[in-house]
Amino acid sequence: MSKTHMTKRDARRATRDRQKLYTRIIAAGIILAVLAAAFWLVMTTQKAKPGAAPELVGTKQYSSAPSMLIDVTKQYFATVNMAKGGEFVIQLYPDKAPASVNSFIFLARQGYYDGVTFHRVLEGFMAQGGDPTGTGGGGPGYTFANEANDMKFDKAGVVAMANTGQPNSNGSQFFIMFGPYGLSENDYTIFGQVTKGMDIVTAITLRDPDTNPNYLGDAIESITITEK
Repeated sequence: MSKTHMTKRDARRATRDRQKLYTRIIAAGIILAVLAAAFWLVMTTQKAKPGAAPELVGTKQYSSAPSMLIDVTKQYFATVNMAKGGEFVIQLYPDKAPASVNSFIFLARQGYYDGVTFHRVLEGFMAQGGDPTGTGGGGPGYTFANEANDMKFDKAGVVAMANTGQPNSNGSQFFIMFGPYGLSENDYTIFGQVTKGMDIVTAITLRDPDTNPNYLGDAIESITITEK
């Protein structure tokens, strides 16, 4: 059996190949180090800059209310798509309830409301949603204060923040009125109005979680925010 012997030319070529390989490895290491440093710098800057989103500390739970991410001089609209079909549009009022609108928009853009049900829907009164647990007792992990304004519970489609029954306990839950109702504007912050698709709102299946806890209710598929 013959053996294959390496010539001097082959040896020189092998040496050059190894040197090229080592050079490429070193270059790749330098590039990776630069990219890692750039990524660290970007992440550090994002955490430090004003208006950054609060930290997500668990499933749909945040460490604090979001800082102001919206422009209160603009118009904002929320298109709510229902899982069973149909959609309705809420005009939001950032000039009248900036903290409420800011929180709602932040959560909607995070997909917080996707798949969340209207867990409390009472005939002739309102449809309440925004609780990912579907029990009426859940929230985003933070609360914020009530906001006084000149809006009233005087027509169908009024959208307001729900709370625990105590002032300044707003979170993610909201409700939509089916018509005028004798609620006190001092107790709840109104932050929007349904401008299209009120028939979809009134078609949301009635549900009282106190008497029918096993029915999940009609779910939101997604909420899309647009601005002008």
